[in-house]
Amino acid sequence: MSLSDFLVSALVYVACFGFAFWAMGALNYEKYLKQGHTAQAQVLYFMAAMALGYLCGSFLLAIVYR
Repeated sequence: MSLSDFLVSALVYVACFGFAFWAMGALNYEKYLKQGHTAQAQVLYFMAAMALGYLCGSFLLAIVYR
């Protein structure tokens, strides 16, 4: 894996994470969370955005590189 491949992959993953984080703002997930657990809810939101960004990025890279 060359440096340019690494940079493209990193850019795709970061962009997909940003899009996932932005898109998750449309969800009304507050009704599924307990009151007073703000820090846990923020960690859950961040990790869900990371997982969604990773899945989307992997999908896009698989299409391009295979």
